[in-house]
Amino acid sequence: QVRLVESGGGLVQAGGSLRLSCAGSGLIFRINTMGWYRQAPGKQRELVATITSGYSTNYADSVKGRFTISRDNGKRTVDLQMNGLKPEDTGVYYCYLRQSNNDSWGQGTQVTVSS
Repeated sequence: QVRLVESGGGLVQAGGSLRLSCAGSGLIFRINTMGWYRQAPGKQRELVATITSGYSTNYADSVKGRFTISRDNGKRTVDLQMNGLKPEDTGVYYCYLRQSNNDSWGQGTQVTVSS
């Protein structure tokens, strides 16, 4: 069983920065993809960014150039550095892990960007 625990959310003014962190525990294989999704009120959950265990990254167009995803395979952590935050970045951010076609999710952390 996999457990993902997020931290680092909060309230920030537009243009500010936040850094989210996610720590994984349990049965995590060497080959996997970790990442971040978000869900705004009344909207579907959407991809923010993912990173493979080989460090290949993928970003939503809306965050390219502003957000940076990174990971530490030894520590089984994935971070999301968010710069130039906009009010439309507001939502609950979920840590994600996919391995062997199984998906695991964290409990989510709230990010609120005020205008």
